[in-house]
Amino acid sequence: MPLTDMPDFAETILAEFAARNTSRVDTPVIQPAEPFLDMAGEDLRRRIFLTESERGDSLCLRPEFTIPVCLRHIETATGTPKRYSYLGQVFRQRREGANEFYQAGIEDLGEKDAATADARSVADALACLQQILPGRAFAVTIGDQAVFEAVVAALGLPSGWQRRLVRAFGQTDVLEAMIARLAKPQPVAGLSPEVEMLLEAGDDAGLTLHLKDEMERTGYLTNASRTPEEIVRRLKEKRLLAGASLDTAKLDALKEFLSINVSLRYAPGVLADFARSAGLPLDEAIAGFDARVAALAKAGASLADITWRAAFGRPLDYYTGLVFEITVRGDHDVLVGGGRYDRMLTLLGAKDHIPAVGFSMWLDRIEKALEGASIRKVDAGFRAESTRKSGELR
Repeated sequence: MPLTDMPDFAETILAEFAARNTSRVDTPVIQPAEPFLDMAGEDLRRRIFLTESERGDSLCLRPEFTIPVCLRHIETATGTPKRYSYLGQVFRQRREGANEFYQAGIEDLGEKDAATADARSVADALACLQQILPGRAFAVTIGDQAVFEAVVAALGLPSGWQRRLVRAFGQTDVLEAMIARLAKPQPVAGLSPEVEMLLEAGDDAGLTLHLKDEMERTGYLTNASRTPEEIVRRLKEKRLLAGASLDTAKLDALKEFLSINVSLRYAPGVLADFARSAGLPLDEAIAGFDARVAALAKAGASLADITWRAAFGRPLDYYTGLVFEITVRGDHDVLVGGGRYDRMLTLLGAKDHIPAVGFSMWLDRIEKALEGASIRKVDAGFRAESTRKSGELR
């Protein structure tokens, strides 16, 4: 797709967005980099095109629309609930495809009924794809970070380990390494005997004094980014995490949960059975999950075409609940991705809590799928004509 050309189906998308009572917005191409670096996640952070202003402020080319739309909402003091739509270019380094490409999407801000808003987001994304790619079968994969967080909390891990696991949600290799580590405590290496002894004794004051003396002796104190008190807190947390482990039953429960991969038709029963067999108090998380499934069915989504993978996440740190992706059935290219990000607007400076959910459409991938459908249609027509002529000859 030529980068200067809007895709031919852009007007179809915009018409679909307008029919869903959204307000179309645009945001500057040059964005402050800090919100993306703080909230977007490592996968996106390493793909951002960074620069600086004359004053030394860190800037970037717009890598996505969700954060800019939220910032605009806060800056304009627009009341909620509010539904925004967008269509424009984003800029990020990619393994495949151009580094600047078009995205479109809807951000649904302020709807307090999370289940209804989640279902509407998935249903809207599917409806838009069906208008552009009529007759194609789509596969939807969903995950739920809130359910994963509830499972991790119910296992009784230290809060530091809970944060680590939640940050790794959706990263299969990282999670597997963490689970393997939780099977066996590992001591903190590289500590001096004096520090080990003071930590073991729980002598925070003595350890703080010891570190201060060492930092003064080595000349490190004047340039230290952390105070002795901060270092003591970090050492204690590190030691606690290093000594943490899960018993075999809890490790097996975590592995069992992450292995769940079922049609959404059966997911509520599977989740309830898991909680019961593992003995984990997941009532609140289950209630939210079940409400979303019911809302999706009410919105007309085919639950048979939606798969719940308990380990499925998306590579953006700001998600808090539902995450989902849509592909053409049998294809691996993600055409739409989205999810819930309830904490973002508060972190960006909103005075009040604003729940939020949304999705983005990858227009270059959709155009590729559209071109593939056209080629298959032409091939089918050619084969049919050849068969007809062959029959006439016989």
